[in-house]
Amino acid sequence: MRSRMPKALWKKEYDSELSKAIEFFWKTRESQSEEQKQRGATDAGRRGTVTGGQHMNSLAQLMRHMATDVGVPPAWIYSKANELPGYFRPTKKWDLLIISDDKRLLACIEFKSHVGPSFGNNYNNRVEEALGDAVDIHSAYQYGAFGTQDPFWAGYLMVLEKSPKSTSPVEVKEPYFSVLEEFAKASYMDRYRILCHKLMMERHYDSTCLIWTDNIGGHISYGMPDKRLSFRNFASSYMHFLAGKLEAKS
Repeated sequence: MRSRMPKALWKKEYDSELSKAIEFFWKTRESQSEEQKQRGATDAGRRGTVTGGQHMNSLAQLMRHMATDVGVPPAWIYSKANELPGYFRPTKKWDLLIISDDKRLLACIEFKSHVGPSFGNNYNNRVEEALGDAVDIHSAYQYGAFGTQDPFWAGYLMVLEKSPKSTSPVEVKEPYFSVLEEFAKASYMDRYRILCHKLMMERHYDSTCLIWTDNIGGHISYGMPDKRLSFRNFASSYMHFLAGKLEAKS
């Protein structure tokens, strides 16, 4: 199969699609929360909007669009029946998979979000999930769970609510030893920025992305706290990898 690898992979339309995906994120969260209230099954805090799922679907659809733009057949892209074998557990569901027709894993992506009001209760869970998922799948690969294929591309994308609670310095407890300098007086947004950098630096993921967003009175905005963690860099890494694999396959 011949890859349709363009000179410039990024298209202007992706910017508008990202904006729509962030709007979908908020609107879906709100509709799920309201639906659960009407059913009398409201989860504690804002957890109901997360347990309802679906709010990251538009971002997954955008990544699907980008993959097909570089020549990946739609039949290779999975957002359902998306379990992969693990090393420390039998399987793990990834939000988006690309598996070639000859059963080679090309890419896997995990989409996560963190919206207040409680950031402290969930931040450590997000860190543990990101690390655990990466170590598990790379160990599974190392020990032959995917056969003798070449390395795949792994991505991690976090959408974080921007609010006073996520952008204010967080006190840390240091009863015995001092925390690393970068965490001193860091906000939760800073902590996620540090996490995403280190996940790439330690080669747990090929690329990571951190997007902040807020919804104030129905006015939705978004941005990236660090250019190195921008969506464009994340998507370009993904598309270049896929295009290269398709070129090698042709």
